[in-house]
Amino acid sequence: MTEQAVIRCEQYMDHPPAVVWTALTDPEHLARWWVPGDIRPVVGHRFTLDMGNWGLQPCEVTAVEPEQLLRYRFAEGSLDTTITWRLEPEGKGTRLLLEHAGFDLDSPMGKQAYHGMGEGWPHLLNHLDATLSGAAA
Repeated sequence: MTEQAVIRCEQYMDHPPAVVWTALTDPEHLARWWVPGDIRPVVGHRFTLDMGNWGLQPCEVTAVEPEQLLRYRFAEGSLDTTITWRLEPEGKGTRLLLEHAGFDLDSPMGKQAYHGMGEGWPHLLNHLDATLSGAAA
């Protein structure tokens, strides 16, 4: 039986959900804090994320609730994981919850990706927050 693992992170951002949503769903904004990609918040939209040394990763949007939820398949054909972003209004800002699920820990690649992304996602959320705050280039 294949063991599957999930990464969960959350971070409060002092920005309204509309601003955080744009950072997650607009290609120009996404490239500022993470990677280039032709994302669009439309169920069924297929897109790629340019993961540098790991190449272009095919993705497909599977769920959209504007300013609340974005889910997409990530690295179809290799990792075959799912990334889910949830935005919850909190005070004058947003609580951003990330779930990256479906890592196959029985696979060397899945295990390596799980550990690498488990360490990397918290840093990326910090970078997203800093980018939105104008503290990053």
